[in-house]
Amino acid sequence: MAKFLFVYHGGTIPQTEEEGAKVMKAWMDWFAGLGAAVVDGGAPVGKSQTVAANGAVSNDGGANPVSGYSVFDAKDAADAARIAKGCPILAAGGSVEVAPIIEM
Repeated sequence: MAKFLFVYHGGTIPQTEEEGAKVMKAWMDWFAGLGAAVVDGGAPVGKSQTVAANGAVSNDGGANPVSGYSVFDAKDAADAARIAKGCPILAAGGSVEVAPIIEM
């Protein structure tokens, strides 16, 4: 097994407490269904900054700001992509960036 970083982009913020509970349940159900493949469920993140090579700081998070992350075990990149296809952020209009974590 290899570890993969899932970086979540976009998605919508629930507008009501009921909607928030429904979204949280979808995430918890997804994680539960994946069992031991969930290495670190991660968390949502706040507004990001981008620091350029010249030291300039952009406070808008760039073209595709990060909205959260998780770490999963998967057999290979295809298996990681299969796992990502079930992510609840997709139903909220977001996307999942999947990258192998290189052991050092």
